[in-house]
Amino acid sequence: MAELREGSKKDRTGVELFAGAGGLAMAVHRAGFRPLLFNEFAKRACETLVANGAERLPDDEKPTRLPGPGEKVPLAARDVQDLDMKYLEGKVDVLAGGPPCQPFSLGGVAKGDEDKRNMFPQMFKAVRQIQPRAVICENVRGLLRPSFRPYFDYILRELELPFEERIAGTDWKQHDEYLLKRLEQEPEDAEKRYQVVMVPVNAADYGVPQMRNRVIIVAFRRDLDVDLKLFRELVRPTHSETALIRSMVDGSYWARHSGVPGHVREWVMARLPRAVPMDDGLQPWHTLRDAITGIGDNKPLPDVPDEWLDRTEHFLGGFTDHIGWPGARIYDGHTPNELDRPAKTVKAGVHGVPGGESVMLLDELVADKAAQGGVRYKYRYMTVRETARVMTFPDTWDLRGPRGEQMRQLGNAVPVVLGEVFAKAVAAVLDEAEERRK
Repeated sequence: MAELREGSKKDRTGVELFAGAGGLAMAVHRAGFRPLLFNEFAKRACETLVANGAERLPDDEKPTRLPGPGEKVPLAARDVQDLDMKYLEGKVDVLAGGPPCQPFSLGGVAKGDEDKRNMFPQMFKAVRQIQPRAVICENVRGLLRPSFRPYFDYILRELELPFEERIAGTDWKQHDEYLLKRLEQEPEDAEKRYQVVMVPVNAADYGVPQMRNRVIIVAFRRDLDVDLKLFRELVRPTHSETALIRSMVDGSYWARHSGVPGHVREWVMARLPRAVPMDDGLQPWHTLRDAITGIGDNKPLPDVPDEWLDRTEHFLGGFTDHIGWPGARIYDGHTPNELDRPAKTVKAGVHGVPGGESVMLLDELVADKAAQGGVRYKYRYMTVRETARVMTFPDTWDLRGPRGEQMRQLGNAVPVVLGEVFAKAVAAVLDEAEERRK
């Protein structure tokens, strides 16, 4: 994939299950892992992966080819349960994926392990077939809820002992008791046991312009003897709300955004804590305004004028998917995004577009008799391109399908910047372990 090839420096290899729109796949490749296989089931997400350079295999073709450097990545567009990956055994450095999270999401039906959409067992199957050196999983923070925590601890133990399969006819609690006993014993084969690290994260703490609470699970094959303390150091947060507040108070944030109207600045500053927090040595959270005006090499996205809130591609500033959408509204339980805060969590939504959750306040004041003082801030729906920036996808990434499906893909994705932090940390500790063994 053209975008994925950027930044690949070592011939380490990776496999991506539940690839979706490609966020985690892109992050893993940027960390130096050359992809050997993508797997995804959703039609529109598969179209997105192909549009960005993956090569879809015929539905009846079993994946067997190992792509070389620079070659297109095979995409197995099928149910992961039908996928045989034994041909990859011993050839994969990192297996990555975000198993479908609906069983554990606060927005889902929350059936947990009883939900047929729970795909963690398929990750463990892939580990048995591939025996990767490392595994990266991303999922919702709902796994840590008290009602799910016992089952989540069981998931972690399954990842530690993926070759200890559950016997047919037994439930997870019986299997968990067995795993607990096995963990008390020294492994007979260290290549079949993993060391597991679980890190609760807020994506904003890693430079993503979005409040997104997730759980990252990383596992290393025990025989590699990686330095887990070093890994934990490498994935410590780099950004903070404290630093954002300090940057607003000292004026450096507003200097970057010199065109912000005075009334907006006053409104934002009036809601900051009276006591300026102590310097924590971290970088400021990135805000939605930062994302739209451009972080790093990104150029500013132009605003969408009222006359172009018409579902039509006007190629504003040459950006694709920067399309105005009519009908934005704010209602109870769906408060809007504010420009000078990280965006709210991008959600997949049952119908793709998550209602008022994808609305943002603008800088312009408009008359409204129902509002306090007779005025309120104007608002509109975020465009797909703005949402992609909040998910830290590059502007060149081509999302396919109608708007609702594009938003669904983004809501299900892993922010590229967040995934890259963890993938680079995995690469670093694998390198360190190899150097130590020489």
